[in-house]
Amino acid sequence: MTTSLNSFDARKANIEEAITEAITEARTTCEQDGSNSAGCAVAWDIVEELQAEKADQHQAKQKKTSLENYCDTHPDSVECLIYDV
Repeated sequence: MTTSLNSFDARKANIEEAITEAITEARTTCEQDGSNSAGCAVAWDIVEELQAEKADQHQAKQKKTSLENYCDTHPDSVECLIYDV
């Protein structure tokens, strides 16, 4: 389970970096093209999409069943064993 948590942390860091870069890009684009330009609107749409993705990832991480929570703390219990058939 540690591997998936590490990959989630890496994705979280990457999306936060992407949001920061997109905000910088949007500000630059709006300064150059004007705040009412199509390029400015597109740049801020990209920021909004990245922020929505971050929120979706956060929400997906929190949706665990009680069995999943139990198995996280008791991975060797009978209820948590997975068999390949």
